[in-house]
Amino acid sequence: MKKLIVTIGIFLMTFHIANAQDANTKTANIGVKGGYNLAAVSFDGDAETGQRSGFHVGLYGESFLNQHIALQLEVLYSQQGYEIEANGGTFTQKLDYINLPLMLKGYLGDNFFLEAGPQIGVAISHKEEFDSNFNLFDTSQEFDPNSFDYGVNFGAGFKTDSGISLSARYHLGLGDIYDDGSPKNRVWMFSIGFDL
Repeated sequence: MKKLIVTIGIFLMTFHIANAQDANTKTANIGVKGGYNLAAVSFDGDAETGQRSGFHVGLYGESFLNQHIALQLEVLYSQQGYEIEANGGTFTQKLDYINLPLMLKGYLGDNFFLEAGPQIGVAISHKEEFDSNFNLFDTSQEFDPNSFDYGVNFGAGFKTDSGISLSARYHLGLGDIYDDGSPKNRVWMFSIGFDL
């Protein structure tokens, strides 16, 4: 009888501790995010080009491994590329991608987080334009970039208890956009997100 009481007591204590841990554990969530891009390209590992302004928008799913560590998978439409001022005009390379980042997020406290992780992308459109500030000499061409891009992301942000997040992220592209010159994507992303 004494063993039975001890066993029941241990079971009830274990159940109580497990429930207490579940109550403190953050839950998984899905949401929408979007924001501003400052995109450039690095050629042959040298200096970067001028930046092209664009935007990104998409969905995310965040799943907590414990109170302070989460995995976040995203699907984002992202405007990338670069601009160069030359010969009295502006050369713009427009590269649009569907990107799939997988971010490991570490929460320092309840709201501030650091994040890092890999990203793959699929090029969905590509266009090069030269604006001469005189319509007669404006040109537009379309070339085929490599279909796939990959790289790593690093960032930080703040997420409120109500599920609104503000973040900044840097994408370091590792895949060549074209075969010549080893051009690689470099993108600053400034985002706002909302848990649904």
